[in-house]
Amino acid sequence: MPLFEKILIANRGEIVCRVIRTAKRLGIATVAVYSDADAGALHVEMADEAVRIGPPPAAQSYLSIEAILAAIRQTGADAVHPGYGFLSEREAFVEALERAGVAFIGPTAKAIAAMGDKIESKKLAKAAGVSTVPGYLGVIADAAEAVKIARDIGYPVMIKASAGGGGKGMRIAHNDAETKEGFARATSEARSSFGDDRVFIEKFIEQPRHIEIQVLADAHGTALYLGERECSIQRRHQKVVEEAPSPFLDSATRRAMGEQAVALARAVGYRSAGTVEFIVDPKRNFYFLEMNTRLQVEHPVTEMVTGFDLVEQMIRVAAGERLGLAQADVRLLGWAIETRLYAEDPLRGFLPSIGRLVKFRPPAESGSVRIDTGVTEGSEISRFYDPMIAKLVTYGPDRRQAVRRMADALDRFYVRGINHNIAFLRAVMDVPRFERGEIDTGFIDDVYPEGFGGVVLPPERLRLGAAIAAAIAARTDRLASGAVIDAVATLGEHRLAVAGRVSPGGVDVRVDRQEWRLESAWRPGEVLFEGSANGAPVAAQVDVLAEGVRLTLDGAVSSIVLRRARIADLAGYMPVKVPPDLSKFLLSPMPGLVVSIAVKDGQTVEAGEALAVIDAMKMENVLTAERRATIKAVKAKAGDSLAVDQVILEFE
Repeated sequence: MPLFEKILIANRGEIVCRVIRTAKRLGIATVAVYSDADAGALHVEMADEAVRIGPPPAAQSYLSIEAILAAIRQTGADAVHPGYGFLSEREAFVEALERAGVAFIGPTAKAIAAMGDKIESKKLAKAAGVSTVPGYLGVIADAAEAVKIARDIGYPVMIKASAGGGGKGMRIAHNDAETKEGFARATSEARSSFGDDRVFIEKFIEQPRHIEIQVLADAHGTALYLGERECSIQRRHQKVVEEAPSPFLDSATRRAMGEQAVALARAVGYRSAGTVEFIVDPKRNFYFLEMNTRLQVEHPVTEMVTGFDLVEQMIRVAAGERLGLAQADVRLLGWAIETRLYAEDPLRGFLPSIGRLVKFRPPAESGSVRIDTGVTEGSEISRFYDPMIAKLVTYGPDRRQAVRRMADALDRFYVRGINHNIAFLRAVMDVPRFERGEIDTGFIDDVYPEGFGGVVLPPERLRLGAAIAAAIAARTDRLASGAVIDAVATLGEHRLAVAGRVSPGGVDVRVDRQEWRLESAWRPGEVLFEGSANGAPVAAQVDVLAEGVRLTLDGAVSSIVLRRARIADLAGYMPVKVPPDLSKFLLSPMPGLVVSIAVKDGQTVEAGEALAVIDAMKMENVLTAERRATIKAVKAKAGDSLAVDQVILEFE
């Protein structure tokens, strides 16, 4: 059967670029849509045609069904791919397309409606024989009723928005007080994000893994599962690292989960690609969480290990084709890891960061390295949309090699101009517990109970950093072969003796009695030092400072200055600039919108008391008092837009 002539992708960013690549390979013309904030975006540039659909707020652009329909009429597109998020799971959008005679590259409106309501979907899943979590699925009237229900189920419980997704409208409660606060926050987030403030409560499974099954079905009765994805490493219920297959499942559990996922898909007459999410306890008991009736962000890891292009399969199914596959044709070969690069500051509790990508130099793509992104150097990360910069995916014949290739690729991913989480992702790759595959949804909190404080290099890698700095200095100073290096490397509180000699193709250098042979073709101006250290591959990011260099090695950032010994001694007498005392101010830890201010001038607050609620990227963040204090002046009000570090309150 013929495929479509022109596909409009009703989305933005990397997923649009991803769909365009497959459509072009299939010979299908593409249409991008964009808001004013995205007029210069990569997805606009890549598409054959592009149509403006409104101002930056999503409600007036990417969530506007009328604006999308107008773009369809203007361009003559005969099919729409929704990507993920925005209108991808709105039954009203699918129905509007049907009335317009335009194909939807996804499931039916009926299937979307059935799975889109988290309460009804659990009832359907239970009826289809799918294992479900104990809980209360009725509508909860108020916080008092929520407390009563939570007590009946037994703590801990999860409060979740019925129309939720992406971690929004979701709170864990361990006691009555947390239930009251969680109910208030979950309903508020659900109302602002989905226009539906209904929540439900279910038992929180402790030490759970988040494992999902990829399903694929056509309109002719074929439904398959394409293995699983392990998505347990999460922050605020947002997935950060995903992999396929799961290091935890055995073949029997995989088959049981897959068969239940397919049973649910058949129960709702599903067609297209979809994902059935489960939580799995330490004994491999699994429980239905939700079904996402769309393509998942983390779909590339499944593509890597199965060889299927899921976007192509979605297009073919929407065009009426049969899958032409049986379950026995699905094979999982090798291992794939995905990390999500976000514009955020891990050192400040992963708060969002906005601004311009002054430098964006991803590692080279290959058969084992894939980059899905919707940005280029110079792109703007705005406050209006999700802060994801890119998805980095690596493949290996086994999990260990996939992980090490991810570590190497992260070392080579050079981003400047905004804060980002690359150092955090790189650190995760070296956590022994992660390397062993011993992960659950509490992984980040367990490994970093006080928050992520950055990467600290062990002594040997610290000395390697000093050796690399010496090699860089030799090239920068154009030292000839045979020239002697005799210096002291200062790295914060560390002082390391550096001695060596320049040789053809590199340097031979000794750092505190450890010897290194460094070989590299690095030249001044390059942002990546690539080469070998004692024969082993090494990559470090290079930023030239007024004096010395800033190296990023294994995710750790070190400012290194090489000086002659006498000058290094004298440098210790230089005055140090002391930062100003900001302890009497509550500063906005992120760019965002003031939802509410809970205090007034002259009020005394106790430790832990709420001071303000800030909305950033559609997530509500409650700022609380660290200690007992009196409010001297309130400097912001509800509705104000705040920059990072802007003053909200002043204390006496």
